[in-house]
Amino acid sequence: MIIKERKIPLSILILEALCRRLSPNHPKYQEIQEELGRRRAGYQGEVAFDYYLRFLPKDKYMILHDLNLPDGDYNCQNDTFLLTPEYALIIEVKNMAGKLIFDTENEQFIQINNEREKGYPYPIAQAERHQEYFRNLLTAHKFPSISIEYLVVISNNYATYVITGKNAHKIKPRVCKADVFLSKIRFFENQHSKHVLDAKDIRKLCRLLVKMNTVPTNYILRKYGITQSDFIPGVFCPICNYFPMVEERSKWFCPSCNAYSKDAHLNALLDYFLLIDSEITNLQFREFCHIASPYTSKRFLLAANLSYDLATKKGRSYSPKTIPW
Repeated sequence: MIIKERKIPLSILILEALCRRLSPNHPKYQEIQEELGRRRAGYQGEVAFDYYLRFLPKDKYMILHDLNLPDGDYNCQNDTFLLTPEYALIIEVKNMAGKLIFDTENEQFIQINNEREKGYPYPIAQAERHQEYFRNLLTAHKFPSISIEYLVVISNNYATYVITGKNAHKIKPRVCKADVFLSKIRFFENQHSKHVLDAKDIRKLCRLLVKMNTVPTNYILRKYGITQSDFIPGVFCPICNYFPMVEERSKWFCPSCNAYSKDAHLNALLDYFLLIDSEITNLQFREFCHIASPYTSKRFLLAANLSYDLATKKGRSYSPKTIPW
């Protein structure tokens, strides 16, 4: 049963908004584009892997996708977390091409693709940190001590991998291609046959994980040292991407392609919520979207299906009910 569905990660939406709002000449622009490409590929790999999750028994496996759990100043991010009465399984999905090398002796992860060699963070170390995180979480909330396993799944059908080093025998059961995932599930089921969590425990733990799930909105900006002054304000044309569009009688006019739009400002609002703040006032909206009239601005905000306090008149703030919105 899917408890938390997989959606486009907020990190991708933030990076997309950054690429729209930063000048291509910004010193971090190319680096941000490259991270966006990697994250999009990773998300596509996770979606492709979901095909195999369909074959798990729905009454036994609770599936939680894309968990972001608080860990001090950081987040413990999991691609997929499976919970059963007998054990839990952390799944890290890698959508990478070429030959992948898990060097267990030096704890390195290396990709060789098109005769180019590149190193990446060691996924086994990451999975083991997440394993310890979940153990501590269960202890802190007084759940029965259930086994926490982990698995690195390679979702690219054309990739190959090798596991080398003196600890290769320990790691081999914890790495697989997506098409043999169900065989690995049988391996873990054979290892763990004793019921540890009852139905009440499972429901309680699932509710806790969903409640703890947080969506960090500014860690990417901190990572690249980006501030609001770096952003290009204005409303982009949905037809030709020209900016800024001009507000004319509660509509948006594009001087480049002569198109009109009634709701082009909605994308600008989303960029604001993703990059700047989770709330916006009439004044801030006018400044960000280049709107002259506060009355026109108010009409746009009221029609945008945002949340606000009816009792507040002056300085009222508007916020999205969900992100993405």
